[in-house]
Amino acid sequence: MHDIVRLPDMLRPPVPLRADGSLRQVGIEIEFLGLSARSSADVLARGLGGSIAMEDPHAFRILGTALGDIAVETDLRHVHPGRDSRVGVSLNRHVAAWLGRLLSPFVPRELITAPLPIARLPEVDGIVSLLRTAGARDKGAAFYDSLGLHFNIDPPSLDPATVTAFLKAFLLVEDRLRREVTGGRRHLARVLPPDYPQAYRQCVLAPDYWPDQATLIADYLAANPTRNRGLDLLPLFAYLNEEQVRSALPHEKIGPRPALHYRLPQAHVSDPGWSILPDWERWLFIERLAATPDELHGQGSGGALPMDLRV
Repeated sequence: MHDIVRLPDMLRPPVPLRADGSLRQVGIEIEFLGLSARSSADVLARGLGGSIAMEDPHAFRILGTALGDIAVETDLRHVHPGRDSRVGVSLNRHVAAWLGRLLSPFVPRELITAPLPIARLPEVDGIVSLLRTAGARDKGAAFYDSLGLHFNIDPPSLDPATVTAFLKAFLLVEDRLRREVTGGRRHLARVLPPDYPQAYRQCVLAPDYWPDQATLIADYLAANPTRNRGLDLLPLFAYLNEEQVRSALPHEKIGPRPALHYRLPQAHVSDPGWSILPDWERWLFIERLAATPDELHGQGSGGALPMDLRV
């Protein structure tokens, strides 16, 4: 329990433990431009310690850093020939390496941490600072108005009631989150993942919608056959029942994992004042709603939400 006591209130979810009694963790993904995957790995190994392992010329792991294992890779499946593409296109390693170099100015690199104790989330800002000092940035080609910050969050439990509660909570505050994330800037709003379909929102927010796992996954797949949602549940559902998910989406890029994949925030690595923590604080409002089913029903009936979701 000592680690729970040390967890600052501003970072603490209302349910800090998994069902098995272990501390919940969070993995972070941050997109950026400006540095190659190789250069980024070198920067992180020098700044955080650890050894570099190369998967291919555009994907590296830095093992044993001060923050655990970290991966840096070009965010395009076709430049990683050793992986299952599931799209019927297989490039040999020479062509894949050439394609990665060609697209480097346009396709982001992605920093991916191992699951971290929540108390260590502030240290991720230090990783961003290392990359920024070495030349990482958040703007490049004209079609990249913004890049992604993603949280991979351990749910307190994998049972369908818990997952449904998180989904309901997200749907209740999604519009407000979008306004806060973009600060009202329309050009940034255009590049965020699209809303859930309205009919699906109404279905999920109905007070009596508490389905079993198979129905929850089936309903989600029917309405959302895509990873492109602010709260992407495909990785979690693929972990729970990969056969059910793959049968509906055989070619989608899905990495099964027992985590809520929160994709709505944006990364601004060029800005020295940018931090991942305000977006984590906004996520905690979802946590608080999900932990109080009575509050979920009240909000769904028109209850008021706070003006600032970080409160």
